[in-house]
Amino acid sequence: MQNNSITRRHFFEKTVLAASGIAMLSAARKSQWQTGCFTRPWAQFDYREAFDGISAAGFRYAGLMSSKTGIIISKDTTPEQARKVYDEAISRGLGILSVYGGNFDAGKSVQEGISGLKKLIDNTAICDCPNLLLLGAETREVEDNYYKAVSECCDYALSKKVSLGIKPHGPFNPTGSDCRKLVEKTGYRNFRIWYDPGNIYYYSDGNLNPVTDSATVDGLVAGMIIKDFRMPKDVDLTPGTGIVDFRGVLTGLKKGGFSKGPLIVECLAKGDLQFVNSEAKKAYEFVSRLLAE
Repeated sequence: MQNNSITRRHFFEKTVLAASGIAMLSAARKSQWQTGCFTRPWAQFDYREAFDGISAAGFRYAGLMSSKTGIIISKDTTPEQARKVYDEAISRGLGILSVYGGNFDAGKSVQEGISGLKKLIDNTAICDCPNLLLLGAETREVEDNYYKAVSECCDYALSKKVSLGIKPHGPFNPTGSDCRKLVEKTGYRNFRIWYDPGNIYYYSDGNLNPVTDSATVDGLVAGMIIKDFRMPKDVDLTPGTGIVDFRGVLTGLKKGGFSKGPLIVECLAKGDLQFVNSEAKKAYEFVSRLLAE
């Protein structure tokens, strides 16, 4: 009888937590901006510890990247595993705003790329997540296959209520104008840019100011990644402690049509779990001040 009582109590507690989380998310989704934090700063910890830290900091959304076991959601993740990740997020009052799922085998063939990308889209949809984040092709040899697979999957992603997003990233799409060319070449409205000012500095060795570069992505931005930078090549820092002029970047993106949507912190200063959690709170306060200006 005691075990049955514990089981029933555990079920009730999880149900209440989930209901509370869904109610909090419903309120958050009515906001003009949705602020969140990726799991990347907690890469050496379990993803549930990342969710705890993100939620405790004040964020209502998480972005999925890595944990101590690797990429959290990939093409090889089973639907059951993806659902478990979603349940863990919801129980903490978190929605999942973006998923980075790694490679989708476009290097093998276009068909393999399509198959792998569709699996990623399916897992993103299971997480009730509106965006699958792509970094771009890693070699020239795979580039054609990569974007053919993206083109072939845009309508499929739309049917799953998932958008595909590419962000500035090396080696072949490090700037806003590079990303613009890829989006326009693909030609689907369901493929857009997630602007990353920290990467603009990183891949230009600090020579290209994202405030200036942001004008090159007018009309194509669906989200912004809050990532700072300091010389010579460092993005592992808490937003507001580097040289990125986030106010100037956001002002430029707003002029270009990005007037609402997701803003997700990707990096924080590194340290132990307590330190990372404290930096997450600082990042939340920084983004809140940025939006209040």
